[in-house]
Amino acid sequence: MMDENRSVSTVSEHIPSQKNGLGARNSQGHGLQIAAYFCPPDVADPFETVTWVRRKATIKSDTGGVHFEQPDCEVPETWSQLATNIVASKYFYGELGTPQREYSVRQLIHRVCRTIADWGIQDGYFKSDEDGERFYRELAWLCLHQHAAFNSPVWFNVGLYHQYGIKGASCTWWWDKEKNAAIQPENPYEYPQASACFIQSVQDNMEDIMELARSEAMLFKFGSGTGTDLSTLRSFREKLSGGGKPSGPLSFMRVYDQIAAVVKSGGKTRRAAKMQSLKVTHPDILEFIECKSKEEQKARTLIQNGYPAEEAYSSVLFQNANLSVRVTDDFMEAVESDREWITHWVTDPTREGPKYRARDLLRKMAESAWSCGDPGVQYDTTINRWHTCPKSGRINASNPCSEYMFLDDSACNLASINLMKFRREDGTFDAERFVAACRIVFIAPEILVDHAS
Repeated sequence: MMDENRSVSTVSEHIPSQKNGLGARNSQGHGLQIAAYFCPPDVADPFETVTWVRRKATIKSDTGGVHFEQPDCEVPETWSQLATNIVASKYFYGELGTPQREYSVRQLIHRVCRTIADWGIQDGYFKSDEDGERFYRELAWLCLHQHAAFNSPVWFNVGLYHQYGIKGASCTWWWDKEKNAAIQPENPYEYPQASACFIQSVQDNMEDIMELARSEAMLFKFGSGTGTDLSTLRSFREKLSGGGKPSGPLSFMRVYDQIAAVVKSGGKTRRAAKMQSLKVTHPDILEFIECKSKEEQKARTLIQNGYPAEEAYSSVLFQNANLSVRVTDDFMEAVESDREWITHWVTDPTREGPKYRARDLLRKMAESAWSCGDPGVQYDTTINRWHTCPKSGRINASNPCSEYMFLDDSACNLASINLMKFRREDGTFDAERFVAACRIVFIAPEILVDHAS
């Protein structure tokens, strides 16, 4: 770990006055050329392009108490107080009140952008080291001026080792291209977790069910979210091979829910993010549809009897995951024609499970969603019809927010572009600047993929 007497680098130490000396491995002169489009070439570094001010960042609770406070934060003058509160409370590294604590937006942006640019130069992405340096300046400028932002795990984890020397216990994996194998680094921050969205599979055996619990906890620890389709787990109505009754997916959802409740995402104050889905053909689909709304009813009863809302909701189940039903075209056609819907055993699809009127199931989904926001609906047939690489496998699940639909055991590294920054005064859209920004931002996650766990 960082020596307790060692502080985070000063502002001047964060901004090198010369090249980093890594040297591009692209000896043949191929690679990306980067023009000075956003950051003026006549400034020493991108952080000179804003006016800096000192502010106090404060987050208050619903009752008015101070939930978080950091005085003397350095931020660009144009940043709002809300942006100041968020960046200080969520993304500044280090324990409050210690020398290791980040206090400036320039520290945060430099830590991330310098590390990504160094990796890009090292891997030969750029035609020259000078192009790599211009990439750093452009990327830092875009983040500094709120034109672009990475997903949270990048801000949480990238650069902690490479800029500050932070180390941690071995607990992550990284793909070694030379060995063509997954290896476990001694330090999780050497190859930091940088993707926000994971999709994980689970098999119908106790070892894999518990392994999913462990891997979810580790993803939450470093600030990521995860989604899993639980339709592979047999119903509580089915049988175990050695005799006895299985628990069913809802029983294990209780375990996953509690893990998400106690593991803060990225070690920060935000909650873990997870998605759990179940196919509409699963025998336990009705119990899945109603589980969250029934727990919400318990919470409301507690609140009506004088318990604080926070305490009431912390005492009921299924509050730490989004729930979605995977519906098919066949099901929607059954709804349309008012037909019966038959579920099927997981272990033997030829055996029929409970039967429902299709319209009754859909109404249950609507009523539960009205009551508590869940379950959502994912159109399984359409999702797989639009699959970009169907021969690689079907799409069974999504990330917590459902914008990432892809293969099991895959991940997505997100970044955002602020479209309003490209709106001209006359209301037209500056497409040229937008394309230039997208190019820089696209390059960054490409570099991150090879260096992330």
